[in-house]
Amino acid sequence: MLPSSFSQAAIIGSGPAGLTAAEVLSASGIHVTVIERMPSVARKLLMAGRSGLNLTHSETPERFISRYGEAASWLSPALAACSATDVVAWAEELGQPCFTGSSGRIFPRAMKASPLVRAWMTRLEQQGVKLRTRTEWKGFTPDGSLRLQTSGEEEQALKADIVILATGGGSWPRLGSNGKWVEILEAEGLSIAPLRPANCGFSVDWSESFRERFAGTPLKNARFTAASTGHSARGEAVITERGIEGGAIYALSAMLRDIIARDGKALLLIDLRPDLTKEQIIARLSDVRARESLGNRLRKALRMPSFTSPLLRESGQHASTPQDIASLLKAFPLVLTEPDQLDRAISTAGGLKSEALDENFMIRSRPGIFACGEMLDWEAPTGGYLLQACFATGHAAATGALRWLQSSTRTLYCPSHDIPGSSP
Repeated sequence: MLPSSFSQAAIIGSGPAGLTAAEVLSASGIHVTVIERMPSVARKLLMAGRSGLNLTHSETPERFISRYGEAASWLSPALAACSATDVVAWAEELGQPCFTGSSGRIFPRAMKASPLVRAWMTRLEQQGVKLRTRTEWKGFTPDGSLRLQTSGEEEQALKADIVILATGGGSWPRLGSNGKWVEILEAEGLSIAPLRPANCGFSVDWSESFRERFAGTPLKNARFTAASTGHSARGEAVITERGIEGGAIYALSAMLRDIIARDGKALLLIDLRPDLTKEQIIARLSDVRARESLGNRLRKALRMPSFTSPLLRESGQHASTPQDIASLLKAFPLVLTEPDQLDRAISTAGGLKSEALDENFMIRSRPGIFACGEMLDWEAPTGGYLLQACFATGHAAATGALRWLQSSTRTLYCPSHDIPGSSP
């Protein structure tokens, strides 16, 4: 085996999966260049961290892996090799102590991504990782080299010992993940599950007056149930001009999206007072004079916010008796007509199918080329699961690449020069 110091790696994408792969490879003596088409690194990670960087989750491994649905079986080895405990230890080594919130979610105490990214990039620079920004991967040449286009320059061909694709999904394209890699890999004959929105909001046909008055209003402490399956999530949502979004909606979004694809719409039932039974609500409403307006009855009997009465009227049902009002409060029907567009979603479902990869996360038909992160065909809810899988698959692709480099059955390509256009 040739020493790893002779080996060159090109990583396409500077999100959490790509940077994790860069850290693992460079720590093993591989010469690593990260290629990023945007002017700076980790833009989506930095944006996500503005509202509190949820790194991972503290629940049991069995419960944790179940969050990945059908992808759990093939993701589980990667998630075991790079666990939530490992991610916390890594962040704290970078000087970012973590804490576990009441929901079990784990955050850095700084509650932002920027300090973590700065410390991470300092470590990568110290390990010799080079960064080449404003450079787009355009595909492959006939001999397998990478086609790269740097802003204002002619296209270049690059040959590397290993390539790790970490191009992201298709959500938030203004931050870098535009999904253009799909055409490239499909041209290579690889099977790609269509990219679809995940952790997204949904459209609702609100009346114009309701939309104008209440867009931006939160629905707090409610229970949301997909009527056709019975699956539910408790938490908050927000009324939007388009419809509805928020944490509880995201938790059900994969199921609701698939119901809409099958049936053309999805019925969401909202329990606006989940801590009270229907009978308790009826009793409280019965203590208020029926001549009062619906809004006053809801406020006096149940301390419901002022938008509740207009919301109930959006159902088209006339509710005047305590029994009818209680039925609406416990199962307000909301028809969802379509998911948000992919560019508005938090994350992406679909991507490069797992059968295209071997146990090392190497593309079977392209020896020496590995893939990781959100470009793979998996999805998960928010709560730390998205970042954890990006870290874990980036780690898995890098360790798989190291195993492949050490294999005695391959011919090692050893360039005698650094990747052109790179900067430390």
